Amino acid sequence: MTIKEALIQKFQTRSARVAVLGLGYVGLPLAVVFGQAGFSVTGIDPDARKVEKLNRGESYIPDVSSEEVSSLVRSGRLRATTDFSVLQEMDGVSICVPTPLRKTGDPDLSFILAATDELARYMHPGIAVVLESTTYPGTTREILLPRLGAAQGLTVGVDWFLAFSPERVDPGRRDWTTVNTPKVMGGITEACGEVAAAWYGMAIQTVHHVSSAEVAEMAKLLENTFRMINIGLVNELAIICERLGIDVWEVIDAAATKPFGFMKFTPGPGLGGHCIPIDPLYLSWRMKTVNYKTRFIELADEINANMPHYVVTRLLEAMNDRGATLKGSRVLVLGAAYKPDVDDPRESPAFDVIGLLQKKGAQVSYHDPYIPHIRHEHDGWEMDCVPDLIQAVRQADAVVIITNHSVYDYPAIVREAKFIFDTRNATGPLAKGNPKIVRL
Repeated sequence: MTIKEALIQKFQTRSARVAVLGLGYVGLPLAVVFGQAGFSVTGIDPDARKVEKLNRGESYIPDVSSEEVSSLVRSGRLRATTDFSVLQEMDGVSICVPTPLRKTGDPDLSFILAATDELARYMHPGIAVVLESTTYPGTTREILLPRLGAAQGLTVGVDWFLAFSPERVDPGRRDWTTVNTPKVMGGITEACGEVAAAWYGMAIQTVHHVSSAEVAEMAKLLENTFRMINIGLVNELAIICERLGIDVWEVIDAAATKPFGFMKFTPGPGLGGHCIPIDPLYLSWRMKTVNYKTRFIELADEINANMPHYVVTRLLEAMNDRGATLKGSRVLVLGAAYKPDVDDPRESPAFDVIGLLQKKGAQVSYHDPYIPHIRHEHDGWEMDCVPDLIQAVRQADAVVIITNHSVYDYPAIVREAKFIFDTRNATGPLAKGNPKIVRL
């Protein structure tokens, strides 16, 4: 029996031991899914606080319940550690670490490099490695392959197996989760793809096997570039409609009645999250290395990046129309998360809006039921969530809705507020004919 055949058999009988490097919004749900499928799973993360919580049976992200974690820990199918040496015992390793952008706009692969270098120390025959971190096409082959393959003189596709499978986590969703969202899988070699697909196929309902790691890497970037460009389009449409005196939200609802050939996107105060504002720029950066300008991506990025400025300008104009000034006014920002009903503030436009308001001289506070404290690393400011929402609404000269959390009592907010600038159409029908509400 070949190494490949033996490893596939281990995965199919669930006797394989698997590890997940990085226990965040992607890694922890994946580790839980593997554990629930019957695998013995070891989660590895340098954050000792996360490790301690998991080993106590506690979850720290909303998409995974503590009951799920506790059940797996009690059964012995899930444990967590900061010790990378356990990798020498593993048959499968999933790498789920962050891939942010540097301030220069270049990809920051430091987390991937650190995880890969740790793994390289413990490489051995009969191990499958799958990178899930979103990155530019070529990363798996150009960065991971030489580092891991050269570690012990192993031959990829024969002695060990390497593939890329892009994460498709959408925090807060209940309909599409890690287990039922189709998983794209592309190997460095055909054998690599077969082994990785055999492994993931024991835990994920649908695995879509593609011909190479590069195809899988590019597919992820296409998904989020598609969204980024369409959001840029509809953000520009919002600006156009405002200039023409047309209700953009009514326009979008009207267009969405078409049952084919149209997909509904909505405008907002800017992009947020760990994917859409970042992933397309990985592709843009990669294409610069081959002397190609990604015009759609760069234009959409320019429009989306300007939306916080547009929001503050519109707010200033609206307050001027009411005989008020932004400077010295008390402005309450509702929502610091990048999307509704999650506790994730990464890349949230709320930070840019708050910073711009402060520079205009406004006295800014915020409320978010999921995020008790925020800090802007670059500008150095930080603040706590106001303790009493309705009291803060009453005291504010203007309320700016950035994140349309479903738990907010919008009728009560509208009733108590002096003035609302709604960037998400959260007030909906309440805004029609209401002189104290202005929508994006």
